Amino acid sequence: MASKDKGDFVEIPIGKFFSKFKTGSLRENPWIAASAVLAIVLLVVLFTGGSLQLSPGGVSADEAAANLIAFINGQGRGEATLVSSEREGEFYNIVVSFEGEQVPVYVSLSGDYLITDLVPISDDIGPVGSGRVVDTGGVQQVELGNAPVKGDASAPVTIVEFSDYECPFCGKFYSETLPQIEENYIKTGKVKLVFKDFPLGFHANAEGAAVAARCAGALGGDEDYYEMHDLLFENQQGLNRANYVKWAGQVGVSQVNFEKCLDSGEHESKVQADLLQGQSLGVTGTPGFLINGKLVSGAQPYSVFEQAIEAELA
Repeated sequence: MASKDKGDFVEIPIGKFFSKFKTGSLRENPWIAASAVLAIVLLVVLFTGGSLQLSPGGVSADEAAANLIAFINGQGRGEATLVSSEREGEFYNIVVSFEGEQVPVYVSLSGDYLITDLVPISDDIGPVGSGRVVDTGGVQQVELGNAPVKGDASAPVTIVEFSDYECPFCGKFYSETLPQIEENYIKTGKVKLVFKDFPLGFHANAEGAAVAARCAGALGGDEDYYEMHDLLFENQQGLNRANYVKWAGQVGVSQVNFEKCLDSGEHESKVQADLLQGQSLGVTGTPGFLINGKLVSGAQPYSVFEQAIEAELA
């Protein structure tokens, strides 16, 4: 996958993308269906400079929905039907049915922009639709188990990250936001980071990368886990077994034992257990975070994490 610009939409190869789907996995994880629809629409946004080819100056909800459905179905990769379309504040909330799942998509009133998640920035505005930064459902208890920890184990704030090594937005969090959290909070003993796997079904290399990180951790401990974690995110275009073995050598673990670990099948079920745990906690896509049990969705800017962390430290 290649990005158009830093922070812009990410191009997704639709043919390969849809070939990964199985009806069962779609029903088990509705986020996969949502991602399928959004991937199609994001491509047209990418190639038309942000336009869904709707009439300038604003369109009706029916027009926006009809154009969206026509484009999705024109790809020949699955059939979407309209469930509903209505104005919701300053956006159209268009719900489509795709592969048996109902998927909400937000479009600007002008028809120029697709918004995958609406995030209120004022305390006076409640969550809109499904979009929210911090879940208002309260604090959840998160079982950490033997998940790898970065930072002081006794730190007062725990950030549990559910992530996918092939996800571009997870890579964005790793490169842009995590360094600031690490410098200001992890190194100062205020925060510890706990990493959990949440490989999305349409990312062919995500589970293998998760297993590779776990094997590094199993052989060398949490420090080696995070060294492999860093190499995986820094080389998202090169996620394959040969590189995993090479990077294991760089981390300092036995490459022979590392390959044995990869072949053992020991960690696949643990990766899936993380995925199921994340879903039970309300994580629907990647990256997803629980900050002292409070859900934060998406690759939010550092300021969002800073606010949430400071609230926990107060």
